[in-house]
Amino acid sequence: MATLDKTQQDAEKLAAALAAVKFVKDGDIVGLGTGSTTTFAIKELGKRVKEGLNIKAAASSIRTEELAKSLGIKILDLGRLSKIDISIDGADEFTESLDLIKGGGGALFREKIIASLSKNAIIITDASKKVKKLGAFTVPVEVIPLAYQYVFDQINQFGGKGILRSVDNKTFITDNGNLIIDADFGLIDDPAKLSVKLNQINGLLAHGLFINITSKVIMSEGTNIIIFE
Repeated sequence: MATLDKTQQDAEKLAAALAAVKFVKDGDIVGLGTGSTTTFAIKELGKRVKEGLNIKAAASSIRTEELAKSLGIKILDLGRLSKIDISIDGADEFTESLDLIKGGGGALFREKIIASLSKNAIIITDASKKVKKLGAFTVPVEVIPLAYQYVFDQINQFGGKGILRSVDNKTFITDNGNLIIDADFGLIDDPAKLSVKLNQINGLLAHGLFINITSKVIMSEGTNIIIFE
């Protein structure tokens, strides 16, 4: 994984976001992810809406919804949508085979629903997010509170080391009212197999392995835009 300073990283995030927004067409329903990279895309979409672009959007988090609304983007109820034309989101890690780890921002469940509904699920990243094998970043797991200990124990049985996520010394609570366990499985040889195993745990709402969901990854590396699909 490449190491970038913040200025370079932000420049690459912006470049990837601008490249992704070009795929949005008038009349589209757009899925909006959560995180610093996606924020660049949302702000650009807001500019284009003011210039006359006609879109509606579904948000993956409360903070994304608030940002989009503040920029004049109309927000739809995600739970009532049967399809999304295009979605734009970030990732914590990705491989050239389009396997991802997501959820560093805590919105993985809604992000996964949006990606699953999308005809064109686009991920935007800077060069630091590309890896040969997933797992340097922990796998976020959203868990219903009453099932916390059971899920935690199951993760340990799968060879993971779980830590309850906290922010500013307070337990992190998702927009859905749930907890997040950040699970370290080391470098993951078979992400698809681990995804299936995690999906079988009762009380686990969603995990951050995104397998066979992404249409393309748009990565900015320096001044170059590279598309993986």
